[in-house]
Amino acid sequence: MPSLPDSRGPLSALLLTELGHEAHAITPRAHGVPSDPVADDELQLALYLCYELHYRGLPGVDDAWEWEPSLIALRGGLEAEFERGLRAAPALRGPLRPPAPEDMDVALRAIADSDDGPSLSRFLETQGTLDQFLEFMVHRSAYQLKEADPHSWALPRLYGAPKAALVEIQADEYGGGRAERIHARLFADALDAVGLDSTYGAYLDLLPGVTLATVNLMSMLGLRRARRGAIVGHLALFEMTSSIPNRRYANALRRLGFDGPATAFFDEHVAADAVHENVAAVDLAGGLARQQPELAADILWGARALVELESRWAAHLLGAWQAGTTSLRTGLRARVAAA
Repeated sequence: MPSLPDSRGPLSALLLTELGHEAHAITPRAHGVPSDPVADDELQLALYLCYELHYRGLPGVDDAWEWEPSLIALRGGLEAEFERGLRAAPALRGPLRPPAPEDMDVALRAIADSDDGPSLSRFLETQGTLDQFLEFMVHRSAYQLKEADPHSWALPRLYGAPKAALVEIQADEYGGGRAERIHARLFADALDAVGLDSTYGAYLDLLPGVTLATVNLMSMLGLRRARRGAIVGHLALFEMTSSIPNRRYANALRRLGFDGPATAFFDEHVAADAVHENVAAVDLAGGLARQQPELAADILWGARALVELESRWAAHLLGAWQAGTTSLRTGLRARVAAA
């Protein structure tokens, strides 16, 4: 991350100011409760900054902040608001009736099949402009440049067959031991190939709350042992629904005149995720449900939370483009002009 982002309100302003000093106890000021925490720019940025301390850290920020108790308490409050917003969604409201453990893969496929959200990948494949595809890649950079890391938090929380299944999936995500094949590296190469900045965190200032929420969900679930079922459900459905969209994204780039390094990331996921689908559904999610049946409902919740946030995110992008405006907080052209 080249520099800390600009604040988006009093909470993030306070957080960014405090993080500029050595780690110390902080007393957050009272802040308004957003009507829609899932899409709130202020809340999602503050939460993203708290989580980033567990990944590559923040530029110029003391590493000791990672486990400062008062900051963890602040993060806990933000997480509670975020989860409140998630549970307000009809698909996530109330208790979920889990399937029999041996039917977990069938239940996950039913969630995937019932997703009636807008198809961003089909739009980009058939009619998206180059500017729109570049915006899409900027949005995705928040996760893809650390692809697999949020799900890897689950590794020490699992054992036996589900752990082996997760390792099988993650080994591919990390390039099978080849640094140049790490999926995050492939995405960085794709950014370079289309003329975007591949620096980690380069576009954080441009990303709206609805985008940051898709990444924050993974971090929230992955960092909590109590939500290990949900992060497994999230990853399982993520892998089960990835192959076809990535084929469409690769087709879109080729239609727009790109190939080679620009499409390698998407081509890789067409093949890899087709293989991962069964491992994720049967061996990982199904294996965990058979091993710990009490986690079955949480596995489904994680999968449904993925669908909810991805649908909202896709609707945001398509709605902005239909209105003839940028889906980012500031357009890419304005960003380039300012630089």
